[in-house]
This record gives sequence, C-alpha cells and structure tokens, in this order.
Amino acid sequence: MGDSQTWTAAPAAAERARSVLAAAWSCAVTADGGREEFVGAHTVGEDGRMVLDVPADSTLLAAAVCAPRGEPSAVLEFADVSPVPVRNRIRARLWMAGWFSAEGEQLAFRPTRVVLRQTSGAVVVDLAEFAAAAPDPLATAEAGLLSHLADCHGDAVERLTRLVEPDSLHGAVKVQPLAVDRHGLTLRIERARTHGDVRLAFHQPADTVSQLTERMHILLTQASAASCPRALQRQRTDDDG
Repeated sequence: MGDSQTWTAAPAAAERARSVLAAAWSCAVTADGGREEFVGAHTVGEDGRMVLDVPADSTLLAAAVCAPRGEPSAVLEFADVSPVPVRNRIRARLWMAGWFSAEGEQLAFRPTRVVLRQTSGAVVVDLAEFAAAAPDPLATAEAGLLSHLADCHGDAVERLTRLVEPDSLHGAVKVQPLAVDRHGLTLRIERARTHGDVRLAFHQPADTVSQLTERMHILLTQASAASCPRALQRQRTDDDG
C-alpha cells in the first residue's frame, strides 16, 4: 500500500530506559535475597542517578547499605505497563543492578548495569549513554494521551489502520493504541489467539503535546486519503451479517 507508514524512527535503548524510569510509579528492590515493593518512592536526576525514600523499618535498608564491596548491593526492577487494556500489557521491563549509599534518610542508587527488555528482546544499555540520555518528552503525559485516544476517539484509531499494511491486519479482531512517543504511535493488533504491534512514524519528532496533536492530524489526513484495509472491511461485513 503506497500510503502505508513504515517504521523509520524509534527511541534508542537509553532513551527508552530513561522514559520507563520517568513514567514508572513503583519499583521492586531485591537485596540480600529479600524483595520489597516501593510505590512513589523514587526520583531520578538528570544524569540517571536515583534516590529512594525507604521506610526506616524496611528490611532491605541494612542489606542494601551493608552489601560486600565488589558485588551489586541491589537490583531494581521497573515495569512499563500499557495504560490501555490490551493483551500482555507489560510493554517493557527495566532492571538496574548497582550500589546504594545512605544519604540522610534516603538511599542514593548508582547503577553498574542496566538491562532493558522489550518485545524485540533484551539489550544491555551503555551506562554513559544512559546517564546522558533524556526521557521522552511525552513520557509522563503518555498514559492520559493514550487513554483519551482509546476511550474517546475509537473512530480515529480505526481510521489509522488504513496506514497499516494489509498483511499485518489479517485476522484482526481489535486494534488499540499501545504506545506513543516523540517518534511515533504504536498500535496493538489483536487476533483471536495472537497479537502484533505496528508503528506509525511521525514525519518529524514531537517534543510537546501540541506538536503531537499536529503530528496526529497529519497521520489522520493521510489515513483519510488511503483506502480502507480489506481485512477490517471483511471483519465489519461479517459482524454486520
């Protein structure tokens, strides 16, 4: 299909990892064999350095600070969960091994190893790139943007499928917005027993919500000029019948 969008831009692994950190509300910390969940406890500096507000009675506090030198004192895990209800909602997981050091009543964490796992596989993120990277500018707004698109603009999501290659829509029973970043929009295409993801890349990065709105209008204009996907046409005909 000549009007179909092709995946041409995506966040680098370091940027994606920083975006997961920026948007995550909770994390799991494992140290000395113990595991504890913390909600709303972490903040991240511009260089990726992290600070945790840990309760004084946390069983992990002493274990993290007193770990033998030469070994990571803790492993932190973050999950990136789709705000839109889809099959397999976890879009990525981020693991960070490193050292805790006490700073007053807080724990400062410096990573020695960062691993990002997405559907495409796991990658070890270079520490210098991780420290230098910035989170996607839409990361903290993404949940509200995607939920609004799914809940209030289902017709727009359906129209955007006109930009998807027909083979990717074969057997599709539902299409939902899965992710959005400055580079593009990802759609989750669900079939009876399987699913797949398709990216619609923006012609230029969107660094603000207003720029994202403009990029989405361009995609919708392109979709309006494209033919309706045969796969979804057949699905609607079957439903109507």
